[in-house]
Amino acid sequence: MKQKQAILLVSFGTSYLKSKEKTIDKLLEKTAESFPDYRIYQAWTSKVIIKILKERNNIVIPAIEEAMAQIHSEGIEKLIVQPTHFINGIENETMEELVLQHAAPGLDIRFGDPLLTSTEDHKAVLQAVIREFSQLPREEALVYMGHGTTHHANSVYAALDYMLKDMGCLNFFMGTVEAYPDLDALIRQVTRTKARKVHLAPFMLVAGDHANNDMAGDHKDSWKSQFEAAGYEVECHLKGLGEYEGIRDIYMEHLRKAIEKSF
Repeated sequence: MKQKQAILLVSFGTSYLKSKEKTIDKLLEKTAESFPDYRIYQAWTSKVIIKILKERNNIVIPAIEEAMAQIHSEGIEKLIVQPTHFINGIENETMEELVLQHAAPGLDIRFGDPLLTSTEDHKAVLQAVIREFSQLPREEALVYMGHGTTHHANSVYAALDYMLKDMGCLNFFMGTVEAYPDLDALIRQVTRTKARKVHLAPFMLVAGDHANNDMAGDHKDSWKSQFEAAGYEVECHLKGLGEYEGIRDIYMEHLRKAIEKSF
């Protein structure tokens, strides 16, 4: 008798419904299309955002504990957990601990890799980024805003910036809103180029609060305002990486690898 198998897609979540529809929802759809023999579940890790959506929009998204309880109640025996997290940082480690803590006895669990796990992942993600902005004039700069973390995995952002230059994109820059490379470092780097215009884009799954406020907000501390104060024309692109078809393909490849090495 065939065992019941499932995929649990885990995201931080977002309160921006339009971005949710274009990113997390699309990933769920693609997962269901790519793996028709698996039941598909989702869970979000942000209890604050889950609460906002329930109270404001009457949208119910399960937390990990609730998703694992449902998985147990429906008799799932084999589970692949695929995070939409970007790095193997604090969020991902905490997620894995919660899943294991709330797993039913005997449930066989495997974890897929976050987006930026291997050097091959880094190259594939940057190739998707480069395709997205392939028409950008050489005299204009693209600055990506990543999240950043106090975890040692934060070093991936500097590595990505280095890799962009190695791939010939001397006018592409990678920074973070909460760690290094920070905004001051990015302004210094862009100043060393001949760029007159700066394009800002979120290096995050969704175009949520960081993208709309910290990056594109009109307040004086936003990245947009700071680059304008430095003398640049600024254009903001409010499109999360989850909207890029190439990025969704990488997540599916991570799922395939997890399934191949599992059970």
